[in-house]
Amino acid sequence: MHFFTPGVRPTRVAVLTFAVVAQLATSGGESLLAGRAPLPAAAAAQSSTRSRARGKAPVRRASRRARAGAAAPTASSAWTSPHGAAALQSDLAGMIARNVRSGKFGAMVVSLTRGDTLFAQNAGEMMQPASTMKLFSTAVALDRFGPEHRFSTDVLRDGAVGADGTVNGNIYLRADGDPSMSARFYRDPNLPMATLARSVAAAGVKHVKGDLVYDASAFDDQKIPDGWKTTYLGAAYAARVSALSLNENLVWVVVQPNGKTAAVTLEPATTAIPVRSTVRLVGGRGGRIIARRAADGGIDVSGSIGSSSGPLRYSLVVDDPALFTAGALRAGLQNAGITVDGTIKPGKTPGTAEKVASFDSPPLSQIVSEMNRESINIVAELLFRDASRASASNGTATAETGLTNLREFLQKKVGVDPQWVKVSDGSGLSTLDYLTPRVMIDLLSYAHRGPWSSAFHGSLPVAGESELLRRRMRSTPAQGNLHAKTGTTNTVIALGGYVTSKSGEIIAFSFIYNGNDRWNAKATMDGMGATLANFVRE
Repeated sequence: MHFFTPGVRPTRVAVLTFAVVAQLATSGGESLLAGRAPLPAAAAAQSSTRSRARGKAPVRRASRRARAGAAAPTASSAWTSPHGAAALQSDLAGMIARNVRSGKFGAMVVSLTRGDTLFAQNAGEMMQPASTMKLFSTAVALDRFGPEHRFSTDVLRDGAVGADGTVNGNIYLRADGDPSMSARFYRDPNLPMATLARSVAAAGVKHVKGDLVYDASAFDDQKIPDGWKTTYLGAAYAARVSALSLNENLVWVVVQPNGKTAAVTLEPATTAIPVRSTVRLVGGRGGRIIARRAADGGIDVSGSIGSSSGPLRYSLVVDDPALFTAGALRAGLQNAGITVDGTIKPGKTPGTAEKVASFDSPPLSQIVSEMNRESINIVAELLFRDASRASASNGTATAETGLTNLREFLQKKVGVDPQWVKVSDGSGLSTLDYLTPRVMIDLLSYAHRGPWSSAFHGSLPVAGESELLRRRMRSTPAQGNLHAKTGTTNTVIALGGYVTSKSGEIIAFSFIYNGNDRWNAKATMDGMGATLANFVRE
């Protein structure tokens, strides 16, 4: 899969052989770029990966419908105008029965204004939620930390700083599980580590006698959650999980003409990944680039690029995020004029180490907004684990402590049976994730009245207007009204959130479909959402 810099349009397509993107593996495949400003590099990479993966399946399905002489339902023609709860129930049940030809459709609709259930079908069935799982990760993070919380990635030292700026010991890069150190939040993916390095220099450090030790012990070492398909793992939406993460754990190979040669660099810059290039500079604007992983963890790049070509950029998933991030800090230290004599190695920060510099994240409310509006899996994975660190027995979060923390939250605060949630990750990408539409409604009800409700509501895309719902439910009563989290995999379509009815009731809904008729299921959900917006209570 190839990715181009926003605004740069090369005349020919270059090839990258080792980042194979699986066809629409998750709700990571939902991202839409239409109507938005050009995304920063990492954001464009993930969005571009997902949209291309997604684009193939509808074409094949459409051709099958054409051969069968059937047309897919459209949301604009499917919504109704029910008056009274009985009419609403009949209309919603009829939509599902008429349009969805196979699989299982679970749904629950509750009026938060009046407290009554307006519709339920398979509401107690355990179903795969896809990225609507991110609603749960959002809730536990906001509940644990509050909307204004900021994560802090720190540099510390275990030796004194001499008068000449020499540290007689090691420096430590200590992770706090910050998911925001990326181009999505800062435009320049080099900025987080470069800022830390400049802060270290400002503290008077010029020379480190020891090693650069990276401490990612806030999480365990499992980088790939249980239930992630192997076909996902070359794709940007399935980036590895680590407490020390940079640029959503994606690195860009950047190839561009440089005088009489072809320059190949990495972005963000890192000393942890060797790059070897035999790329030739040729005439014109064309080019064909091939990159292969080497046994030493480096990247071998070959092929050719035209002397008049703009930069070509390619997104790769990083195998060892913590080492990658530490290498980026070392590159930043070098640029800041700081020498480190030793190596980069993993380790635990001593309790006696003194803080030299910190890099703080944006507020959590901003982080969850980016996560839910664009369905960013790596952010959800980090937040899911972050929320459980305080309750982890050794202070090291895992997917298991994340589930334990979520179940405790559901039982003690939401007031529901926690066994109705069984998940192996925080993003919904795992095929082992199961929960019920009813428990999602319980979560939505609690989140609506909780102290962080505005941040929760504000993180959701709006029908017909923003992010993953921009092209859905347009020109219906749901446009500008319904706000919800989407979920999509090859066998799942889901939508969960809120809508205000025509008569002013705030309604929470959870729609989950598991099966192969997901395009009809998606259109049906859009029709149901518009119908809820058009509902009048008699």
